[in-house]
Amino acid sequence: MMAAGGIGTRPLPSAIARAMGLVRPFASPFRALRRKPLGLVSLVLLVLMVVVTVFAPWVAPYGIDEATDRYAESPSLQHWFGTDHLGRDVLSRVLYGGRVSLLVGFASVVLGLGVGVIFGVLSGYVGGWPDILLQRLVDVFMAVPNILLALTLVASFGAGIGNVTLAIAVGIAPRAARIVRGSTLAVRELPYIEAAESLGMSSVRLMLRHVLPNIMAPIIVIASIQLGVAVIVEASLSFLGLGVPLNVPTWGNMLSGAGLRFMIRAPWMAIAPGIALTLVVVALNLLGDSLRDILDPRLRGSGGRAS
Repeated sequence: MMAAGGIGTRPLPSAIARAMGLVRPFASPFRALRRKPLGLVSLVLLVLMVVVTVFAPWVAPYGIDEATDRYAESPSLQHWFGTDHLGRDVLSRVLYGGRVSLLVGFASVVLGLGVGVIFGVLSGYVGGWPDILLQRLVDVFMAVPNILLALTLVASFGAGIGNVTLAIAVGIAPRAARIVRGSTLAVRELPYIEAAESLGMSSVRLMLRHVLPNIMAPIIVIASIQLGVAVIVEASLSFLGLGVPLNVPTWGNMLSGAGLRFMIRAPWMAIAPGIALTLVVVALNLLGDSLRDILDPRLRGSGGRAS
């Protein structure tokens, strides 16, 4: 680029990156989902589930603990998913329970992914002994399955929504850091990064403005898949009595307790939350696969799913 008077101006690294097609617009993946029917259906299902659970007080036909005189009644026109042993509408409790299950899932993914992205970018960009130290720490955490790590932490620090969220996030962070580090290493060697460094741009600004936007593809994929993992772990902890308190309805709590005790007499008490949990987890995995194929096919089989 030349300014008036023939004096050359330095091209901005962001302009170089856009010219090379390295910065992907956020809208394009969702437009591309139209070519992935399963991904699009999964996205619609997830949006619907989030909406009906968030607005459960207005959508649910009955209150969260509103009892009727119909005890352990099978599904009917009045109670689509039947009632539990206390006469409470199962559909209403599934909707209310989804609020807590999805809230814990979203919160743990945001927290774990945030920590993982920070350490992953720093590890990949800085290199040297900080990279070696962080990767050995990541290896230690990744040697333990998510559910076992969460069980250990919750058993040590106690149950509750906050502790469960933190326990799940601790399992997500190292897995996110490992994948983000690999993506950062690839971006780190690109010409426009070297151009930015030669212009004297600080490392922090470079990571925020030029590295992070170009590793959003794996971050989005990790988020969608790890959200499914988080929902499963929360349900597992609640089922074992180590998660959210039993007086708070979640899909895991509904599967445990009365749902387990009345499995033979009133199976719908466990089937309804089980179906909701399965639909959300399958939809998240299908959406993650579709986004992976659209954003970066190289991620296929790279460990986006964590145990």
